[in-house]
Amino acid sequence: MLGLNKKDTGLLLIVAVLALFAPIIFNPFPSDSAMAQFNAGYPDLMQRFVIFGIFAIGYNILFGLTGYLSFGHAAFLGVGSYAAVWMFKLLSMNILPAIALSIVIAGVFAALIGYVSLRRSGIYFAILTLAFAQMSYNLAYSVLTPITNGETGLQLSLDDPRILDGAPESVGSLPYPTLLGFEMSDTYVMAAGGWQFQFSVGYYVCAVVLLLAFYLSIRIFRSPFGMMLRAVKSNQQRLNYTGVNARPYTLAAFVISGMYAGLAGGLMASMDPLAGADRMQWTASGEVVLMTILGGAGTLIGPVLGAGFIKYFENIFSKINDTILHQWFAIMPDGIEDVLVALVHPFVGKGWHLTLGILFMLVVIFLPGGLVEGGQRIAGLFRRRKTDNDGDGDTGSSTSKDPAE
Repeated sequence: MLGLNKKDTGLLLIVAVLALFAPIIFNPFPSDSAMAQFNAGYPDLMQRFVIFGIFAIGYNILFGLTGYLSFGHAAFLGVGSYAAVWMFKLLSMNILPAIALSIVIAGVFAALIGYVSLRRSGIYFAILTLAFAQMSYNLAYSVLTPITNGETGLQLSLDDPRILDGAPESVGSLPYPTLLGFEMSDTYVMAAGGWQFQFSVGYYVCAVVLLLAFYLSIRIFRSPFGMMLRAVKSNQQRLNYTGVNARPYTLAAFVISGMYAGLAGGLMASMDPLAGADRMQWTASGEVVLMTILGGAGTLIGPVLGAGFIKYFENIFSKINDTILHQWFAIMPDGIEDVLVALVHPFVGKGWHLTLGILFMLVVIFLPGGLVEGGQRIAGLFRRRKTDNDGDGDTGSSTSKDPAE
């Protein structure tokens, strides 16, 4: 289907099912229950799952296929956001022109940075990309204030020209990004017993883009171009000895990866029309590295899983405070309750990074292939048990055969 083999089609269908039914899948607990704290089926968080999934998919094309570790991809995310907001201010609130400009500008910016950075490899390449990202951050924060609005960030205003849309319909209110007449903030809430499921226009727009981005990444992975990138990762020196110049391939991978980041930045601005320099900090670049490694670098679905895993911890576990902990342990005697709260406190709330760091350390040590390797081990365990059971059932017939067979 769609030029994909059976395995890749299965992966695409899994991602499609997860994306389409995410408002239900991520709301497993009734909204009035104590466990509702772990629900993640609200639009803002689901949009982050998808947008950072796109960001990680693009990064995986560079790091997972070529082995080039970039610490500067947040620069393309920020550039895409700025480009989208400027399109909203100058032309129209329609998200399609904004996203298109985000991809183009991020691609051009990636070509310039990649042309210089790819003259080196290994740690020198990583340092160069980090340097460019930090320069971009400082330029956006201070030097380019007329374009980026500096520390405050670039926002919409009532006096923006918006050539195609005109002035806001009602004085004192700002317009929302739209697509085909639907506002990205439009949300339908469906009540079913104690559950409330929220279906947002903005989320499903992001989900469709994720599916397209994931499909494109599959085609890149399975193409001759993808095979060449794998050859670069395997042994670039040997590839050079064969007379093949690897730089055009690595530059193309860098640009494609940067365009994915620009797409993610454009979607972020489309869901919330604001762009700030904080999106270009080195911490944002490090975050996408963690997402890719945690999910499984070089795998297709791994970056999506890693992005969802980290964003879930960031948004769910960071909101657990001492009041919630006391509610959880209320059935315990007061002394034991206080001890348990004191033990758990460093790992939640503001200390959620500690929990994430421990989990990341465990994954790197015991699952070098990330969450995907963990899933493969579990699936292999079930297959082994099934094979053993089938073998036990055939013991009587197999013993009657000649050993020579």
